[in-house]
Amino acid sequence: MTDSSIDLAQIRLDNAMMLFDEFVRHTAKHADAATLRGLERRFAERIQIQPSYWSQIKSRSRQIGERLARQFEYLCHKPRGWMDLPHSTIEQPAVAAPPLEEAVAESLPRDDDERFIVGLVLTYYRRHPLRARTRLLDLLGEVLVPSSSQDAPQPTRVATPPRVAAADDGSDLWRRSSGGIAPLKQKK
Repeated sequence: MTDSSIDLAQIRLDNAMMLFDEFVRHTAKHADAATLRGLERRFAERIQIQPSYWSQIKSRSRQIGERLARQFEYLCHKPRGWMDLPHSTIEQPAVAAPPLEEAVAESLPRDDDERFIVGLVLTYYRRHPLRARTRLLDLLGEVLVPSSSQDAPQPTRVATPPRVAAADDGSDLWRRSSGGIAPLKQKK
């Protein structure tokens, strides 16, 4: 190999890593735990290669050839030949995003209770994605977005449970929660 091919390989690797950094910054801008997991896999999907191939490129056991360089450029919306030219880090935004490790650590469950809740929500979502999304957004909307009548804190609401009906025997709650459940088939 000549020095120029080694230099070109290094330039392409540096530019690929720069594109990955851009992808992480763009994704982490609106990050939650689900968004931050699997960024490398999603970046590989974006450039239409296998995640293992992306890992080999990063570890320098594979090089970015001509065809793959053009694929990076096209799928990352860069002009033709961009991967072959050195780019300084001056192109990067002046405001640095928090390190990925900190963002991931902040969004992960901290204890057994949080892990249980996250697991419970994921199980519900994986079984019934549309219903879970609707119900969870409704529930979180009630909690996270205060209505105009709840803007000022009211001490009496803290002392009494919310929405307790005088003759609540639980039948309304059962009817709402069992509405989407199919009846069991009888054994023959």
